[in-house]
Amino acid sequence: MERHFEEEFEKLKSKILMMGTLVEEQIRNALTALIERDEALAQRVIANDHHVNTLDVEIDEMSLDALVRYQPVAKDLRFVTTAMKISSELERMSDLSENICERTIELNEEPQLKPYIDIPHMAERARIMVKESLDAFVKMDSALARKVIQDDDFIDNLTEQLFRELLSFMIENPKTISRAIRLSFISKYIERIADHATNVAELVVYMVEGKIIRHTVPPQEG
Repeated sequence: MERHFEEEFEKLKSKILMMGTLVEEQIRNALTALIERDEALAQRVIANDHHVNTLDVEIDEMSLDALVRYQPVAKDLRFVTTAMKISSELERMSDLSENICERTIELNEEPQLKPYIDIPHMAERARIMVKESLDAFVKMDSALARKVIQDDDFIDNLTEQLFRELLSFMIENPKTISRAIRLSFISKYIERIADHATNVAELVVYMVEGKIIRHTVPPQEG
């Protein structure tokens, strides 16, 4: 019984990694499509979202089957339930990559508003957060998971900085409004990808330590 559960445990872990690798690729390709104004690549990212959705369903089915067949307890139970939740977070990240590509296709209808500097930087940091949150899951490394959670502040700060810059474009020249708004949407999509990576990291802390740390940060005093 124990050996069979360990085998299922490893299969589930491998499926999560497969999904995570695909989502990382979706994020990377979405930003490449934006920077290179590559509509064909953007369309490919949109089309590939269904592969992520398929893996999400498969992971849910594997997890439910493991719960029914092996009735795990304690840390093993936390692993299975965490795997189900992580797959949902990854599926949402892929949806956001698809959203980036939809805005990219719209932006390609007009001249580029500005050189892309902050957005690629944000996206790469968000992608690294995704990778490290999954590494933390595989290695059961709550210290790495906590690092990912702390890294989210960088993305939040850059999002605010970029919004202020885009707002100045809109104020100075109303003709830039549609492009600036779409770029602002893209920065928010990236911020939300980082938020989902943070959620994965919080789930890893729960899985490893048995501590629920969501919504436990004390409010900042103003």
